[in-house]
Amino acid sequence: MQGTVDGFTYGLVTPVTAFLMACLGAALGLRCTRRSLRTRGASRAGWLGLGATSIGSGIWTMHFIAMLGFTVREAPVGYDRPLTYASLGVAVLMVGIGIFLVGYRGATRMALVTGGTITGLGIASMHYLGMAGMTFDGRFEYDTLTVAFSVVIAVVAATAALWAAVSVHGFLPSLCASVVMGVAVSGMHYTGMAALQVHIHPDAAPVPAAEEPTSLLLPMMIGPGCFLLLAAVVLMIDPLMVTGSPEGAGRRPGHDPRRGGGRMTSIPVRGGHAPLYETASRRAYRQPRDR
Repeated sequence: MQGTVDGFTYGLVTPVTAFLMACLGAALGLRCTRRSLRTRGASRAGWLGLGATSIGSGIWTMHFIAMLGFTVREAPVGYDRPLTYASLGVAVLMVGIGIFLVGYRGATRMALVTGGTITGLGIASMHYLGMAGMTFDGRFEYDTLTVAFSVVIAVVAATAALWAAVSVHGFLPSLCASVVMGVAVSGMHYTGMAALQVHIHPDAAPVPAAEEPTSLLLPMMIGPGCFLLLAAVVLMIDPLMVTGSPEGAGRRPGHDPRRGGGRMTSIPVRGGHAPLYETASRRAYRQPRDR
């Protein structure tokens, strides 16, 4: 028996809220990735990790906020906690691989294609693993072509987002890129839901009342939601993100701040050149004298 599905039980409340969460996660993740390009070493890895977790948490929260409006009339729906949390881990891990590739390799074609593909597959995997965590007395059936289209949307959106993270400058362009990614992630979600058909077992038994979606999903979303707020606070108090000034701004090429008026030069040695700090007085001494 085919089940009667309603994806908008609360009207536009759930899709609009889900879209805003996707935009928030994308905005924080893209800004963190952009911030990582101004640092080196462990600091870069930390910013990239924060960005990957922000995007992954935003996508995961978007998905399950949207699922609050999903109901099957003939069989109440519950959620398997291990699979639900596993979908969050998959999202963060695979988005992290893409973010780190672009963060360390830059906006090269290979890094963008590889990172975008892995990140997009991570978004799609999160969606369908989260759907597999739903429990009800029946089964899901998907239209293969529509599922493939949803995966393509995820990959294209992820590639565009990674390109924007390392190529787009300024707050407003980054905000626009975040909105575009939010639209794409939401589009991927609802495209995947359009591929869904629910088949109810003839002898279906009601799910216990404790398995109501809101009672399960809302507590599980508290952690990722709080993390997104924490990431927003970290970005707001970071001086470089507030001022928008890159590290080293105002320095002249070759200038060494450890010596007043000095600059970096080199002297020829066997096998190459050795660096030498040259002060203004030394440069004056080397000037040819009038005879």
